[in-house]
Amino acid sequence: EVQLVESGGGLVQPGGSLRLSCAASEFTFVGYNGIWVRQAPGKGLEWVSGINWNTGTTYYGESMKGRFTVSRDKVDNTLYLQLNDLRIEDTGVYYCAAGSGGNWVADYWGQGTQIIVSS
Repeated sequence: EVQLVESGGGLVQPGGSLRLSCAASEFTFVGYNGIWVRQAPGKGLEWVSGINWNTGTTYYGESMKGRFTVSRDKVDNTLYLQLNDLRIEDTGVYYCAAGSGGNWVADYWGQGTQIIVSS
């Protein structure tokens, strides 16, 4: 069974940083895009960032540019998201996903990890 397991969420003050990890089991990201999506309380899903696993090319949502960095470890088959300068509006559940298509549609999802940005 494919599993994507996120970790690294938590409570952080505005301006703080966190690093999310997404470890895969029974699955390889090779040939997929690594995707991060979030859901703020009471809102819909918002695409955060993506990375082409093979080329390492990265993409970001507009409000994340310059603050978030997506990366991957091809040896450990792990997806990462470094979040800096966190804002209250970054609060939400962050999901990692893997998609094989060209439009960031996810084929597999993790269970999510919560980030709360609060003073």
